[in-house]
Amino acid sequence: MFFFGSGHWLAITFQILYLVTSIAAVIVVIAGNRNPVKTLAWILLFFLLPFLGIFFYIFFGQDFTRQKLISRKKRRKVNVRLTYPEGRRSINTLPEEYRTMARLLNHRNQFPVFMHNEVEIFSNGDDKFARLLEDIRHARHYIHVQYYIIESDEIGNKVKDLLVEKASKGVEVRVIVDDVGCWKVPKEFFGEMRKAGIQTAIFQEVHFHRLTSKINFRNHRKLVIIDGKIGYTGGMNIADRYHKGLAWGIWKDLHLRIEGQAVEALESAFLIDWYFTTRELLPLKHYFHDEKVLQKGDTPVQVITSGPFGEWREILQAYLKIIHSAKEYVYLQTPYFLPGESLLTALQTAALSGVDVRLMIPERSDSHMVHLATRSYLKSILKAGVKVYLYQPGFLHSKMVVSDDAVATVGSTNLDFRSFEHNFEINAFLYHKEMALKLKEVFLNDQNHCRRITLNHWIKRPRVEKFTESTIRLFSPLL
Repeated sequence: MFFFGSGHWLAITFQILYLVTSIAAVIVVIAGNRNPVKTLAWILLFFLLPFLGIFFYIFFGQDFTRQKLISRKKRRKVNVRLTYPEGRRSINTLPEEYRTMARLLNHRNQFPVFMHNEVEIFSNGDDKFARLLEDIRHARHYIHVQYYIIESDEIGNKVKDLLVEKASKGVEVRVIVDDVGCWKVPKEFFGEMRKAGIQTAIFQEVHFHRLTSKINFRNHRKLVIIDGKIGYTGGMNIADRYHKGLAWGIWKDLHLRIEGQAVEALESAFLIDWYFTTRELLPLKHYFHDEKVLQKGDTPVQVITSGPFGEWREILQAYLKIIHSAKEYVYLQTPYFLPGESLLTALQTAALSGVDVRLMIPERSDSHMVHLATRSYLKSILKAGVKVYLYQPGFLHSKMVVSDDAVATVGSTNLDFRSFEHNFEINAFLYHKEMALKLKEVFLNDQNHCRRITLNHWIKRPRVEKFTESTIRLFSPLL
């Protein structure tokens, strides 16, 4: 007869629990029929750190994409104003190579190309905030604001105080913010808005007992609509870092101001999110104008939203279409580069076909883990001939693609798994030579402040550095 100490039995119990827990977790993930790459990442995490892995899966990994966040009937009610025949016919005036993309996005997203718009580009926070505050001061009827982050800092309080002032004068003001994005913002900040009569909504509030399926799906959109005639969208939140920078450098970003018909698409996106967050369907006739009243300028704009609830990834599809259609060049800016196989292959194929493909990412990031994973992807695109530039003056937060002096997009979408699969995002696509040339100029000016890396240099880095990046890359679908 053998006698084992309590420590031995404890070890056996732990091993059995470890094995059972890991197998059970793996079965649950496999049964979800999700992306195989993401499934393998979760399985690896479960076997390496089973208990911690399950904790992360409960809070970050569950998939609610099949849940009905907003009914088709309600969505159609909000979108019906945007499906008039002229919007669809206007696609035929676009260059042939972009008509199919515009039709694809119109079919899937129900947002047509709006032909008559004026678009202003902001490449720094000072200009954007000065213009935004001026437009808010002149608001007469209503102001709709939606941001992932509104900080309670100097610029955040300027915006808040001005919104409070406008509300006191009878202007309708509504504000949507993301709960996770504004975690650190004192409750009193939004409480002051409510006391002043501003209607505020918190997107996907996270309470511990209901944390699952919510914390991982965030509203990353940035929107302002003023009187239905002026709209803002892009990559900038409301925070001092967008114009004061960080301790280690500037914060580089892009934003758009739109006047014209496409403002209705921005309004529609806001109204859908307002309904989703509050279950209040606002009377559409109060927020949409006659089409002819909104005609201003000649820039065709198509506003596209995407999110985790849909079967398709519309913004990803649009990016792929631009890259595949490129004949001369395609330039991309993104703070995070964690591409899926389709995007990676598209960039490699374009470069190998002789297209001038350039990718700009920050030299230094605000997320160390994501930055390490990003660097692991660079060798494969460098080998295909993609030119990679590391932005050095600070953190590059711009989300922009421009191609062939013909099409460009600016928005909230990063080139990573989170933006394409988990977040609610919005991008404006501009089918206009002048706008494409302006954004191309922005890219080339930023390129002057970059360090270009070469394949020869990249493969000669220390092995420990490359191995660390490759290890973190295994978890890139979860970052």
